[in-house]
Amino acid sequence: MTLPIERARSRKPITWLTILGILLLPAAVGGILVAALQNPTERLDSMTAAIVNLDEPVEIDGQLTPLGRQLASGLVEGSDELDSNLTWVISNEDDAADGLADGSYQAVITIPEEFSAAATSAGQAISDGGGDAEQATIRVTTPDDGLVADDLITGQIADAAASSMGTLLSEATTENILVGFTTIGDQIGEAADGAAELATGARDAATGAAAIPDGATQLASGAAELGNGASSLASGLDTLAAKTREAAGGASQIGTGLTAGAAELQNQAGQMPALVGAITTGTDAATDAATKTATLAQTLGTMAASCDPDVSGELCAQLATEAANAGAAAKSAGTASGYLTAVEPQIATLPGAFTTLATQLGEAGAGATTLADGLNQLASQGLDESAAGARALSTGAVQLSDGTTELATGAADLATGLDTLATGTGDLAGGLRTASDSLPSFSDSESTSLASVIADPVASKGADGATIFGPTAIPLLAAVVLWFGALASFLVMRAHTARTLTSRRSSAGLALRAFAPAAAIGAAQGLLVSLIVQIVASYDAATWWAFAGIAVLAGIVFAAVNQALVAVFGGIGRWISALVGVLAIATGLISTVPGWLADLGASLPTAPAFAGLITANGGAAAGLIVWGVLSLVVTTIAVALRRTTSVKAAMATA
Repeated sequence: MTLPIERARSRKPITWLTILGILLLPAAVGGILVAALQNPTERLDSMTAAIVNLDEPVEIDGQLTPLGRQLASGLVEGSDELDSNLTWVISNEDDAADGLADGSYQAVITIPEEFSAAATSAGQAISDGGGDAEQATIRVTTPDDGLVADDLITGQIADAAASSMGTLLSEATTENILVGFTTIGDQIGEAADGAAELATGARDAATGAAAIPDGATQLASGAAELGNGASSLASGLDTLAAKTREAAGGASQIGTGLTAGAAELQNQAGQMPALVGAITTGTDAATDAATKTATLAQTLGTMAASCDPDVSGELCAQLATEAANAGAAAKSAGTASGYLTAVEPQIATLPGAFTTLATQLGEAGAGATTLADGLNQLASQGLDESAAGARALSTGAVQLSDGTTELATGAADLATGLDTLATGTGDLAGGLRTASDSLPSFSDSESTSLASVIADPVASKGADGATIFGPTAIPLLAAVVLWFGALASFLVMRAHTARTLTSRRSSAGLALRAFAPAAAIGAAQGLLVSLIVQIVASYDAATWWAFAGIAVLAGIVFAAVNQALVAVFGGIGRWISALVGVLAIATGLISTVPGWLADLGASLPTAPAFAGLITANGGAAAGLIVWGVLSLVVTTIAVALRRTTSVKAAMATA
């Protein structure tokens, strides 16, 4: 079934099938592009990449640290931020190279041999207090004939994994530094407390040292007196030793004498029994003599009494005298007998007494000899040594006196030094306390939180890092496919009727008549594209209605613009239209295009459509309407110009 719409560059009529093809072209192109490019991270498992781990683990504090293995594990496990992950294969260099060459692998991640050493070099340098830090790197290799976005996807995932590991290492290093700050602060605080205590102790010591000179002076004086006393004591002990030796000599002589006397007395004691016998005999003889002499005196007295003095006067006197003498003798003999009788028992004890006395004298002699030896020993070992000790004590006391005098001087200096030390340590304590208070202190949880933020201080919000194509991809694709849909309309349809020259309709009427089917197709294309986008993107109702309104308006306006291009420039207008579509893609993909190209893209009719499809607004709609009206005006002018011709041209047409 044909339609009353003229086909461009052909007399063949346009059918509904042609219109359906034009109508479905942008929907099909847009659907294919959106389905292919929307959320590619949901289908990452369709890509296969190899991991070549050449890393040599390092040992830190006795613990093996295989960071290359951990990175490979992180790549295989994937990220919670992504809906899927690449299909990773743990491989070697030869297999990875072969896989890249035959297309088995779309990318190869190579972890170099020194990866762990380089990754931990900064922490080691901080821990060791010096050393060179190196940046750890990984190498991403893609085939020369790889697809356009494969490098971007693989690089983004590898960078994310490397960044994550770098963040973890930075967090660990930073946390250790923060904990170190806390530890240093605590230790400096303890040092400040110790310095304060030292200052107090030094002040007390200075006070005590200040009292030392007086005591030391008194001690020096006492030591001098002690030296003098010890010297006098030594002299006295020398004298006593000499006298003791003299006493020892006397005791020795007494011992000798007593021993000799004891021996003599013992000898005499041996003769005492004979003496006792003689005394006993003498006692008996004296008693007998006293008796006989008394008898003789009595006899002589009797004779003297009977004598006649006249006859024998001289004899009588002589008898009287002898009688008196005999009486005196008898008396003396009686006295002697009495004495001997009284003494005899006592004399009988003399031998035993002499023996006992001899024994005692012998013991006394031995004791005197022993006393002499003891006195000599006392003099030699006691008094002489004591005298020597006293002299040494005197010398030591003099030295002590000199030393304590110097001590007094040194103590004064010590007191001054301790006072200075107390002042200095007090200042040190204050400085340490200030330093301790100035250093930050963090709990374990605070250190962990701060280390996490310091290691990754800036996070972007709003931009979806999990997808390669942002939220403007769908609006850009929709605008471009609607543009090329409008171009397709005027690849098939005429911008104005072939009977423009002879038609009775006004130029505006002819322009609108040719525009109407293209506008209807453009509106239908916008609606179809909106429906496909909704299936893929699942907009909310308000957002979709706004998107659909701009898409329909853009389809109509793009039809007007393409009509104007073809009406004015003919076939070249279609070429210009294709160029506009390419510029729209180029300037809508990235913001780093050259400035003149960006300005050119902003002046194209696709710019307000792109902006309105991103966020529906009156400015975008107004811009599209302006482009549509201007395009219709230009088309009308072009039609009017086509209605003017020369006679030769008219004759040629006829």
